[in-house]
Amino acid sequence: MSSATTFYDLEPLDSKNQHYGFGQLKGKVVLIVNVASKCGFTSQYEGLEKLYENYKDQGLEVLGFPCNQFGGQEPGTAEEIQNFCMVNYGVKFPVLAKIDVNGENASPVYKWLKGEKAGLLGIKLIKWNYEKFLISREGKVVGRYASTTKPESLVSAIEKELNKDTPPSAGL
Repeated sequence: MSSATTFYDLEPLDSKNQHYGFGQLKGKVVLIVNVASKCGFTSQYEGLEKLYENYKDQGLEVLGFPCNQFGGQEPGTAEEIQNFCMVNYGVKFPVLAKIDVNGENASPVYKWLKGEKAGLLGIKLIKWNYEKFLISREGKVVGRYASTTKPESLVSAIEKELNKDTPPSAGL
């Protein structure tokens, strides 16, 4: 079990097996997605990259976590996964080390996320690839979305979180 008590305590590994401390994400809105290269939802990489490109300068970070637990749909090595993402979808957001999202060997990131926000009917398990978690600038899970939820449908939720710290304009 992870000793992380907050989102910012988490330190998963990146695709080069280096620590990627979430402390560096303080003050950002973060969208976390378990991804797979050979899934019916793989085309969501395009929408995720578009969200990242459109909102990164306003404080959005998108993080992909490859996972091979659902139908063996992410069999590649870290290098193959990175290559696939760049060549096929031009992905520039971080795609971290391959992990498990369920079970005894689930990543501490996913143990924490599922503990913070259960899915439909209180189910804590991740049901399939491309399930999404939206994290506020304060490191709180503010949304959990099913695999079928297209990235572009998250625009209003993301904008709401990005604009929360924007002070009202004086005199307008």
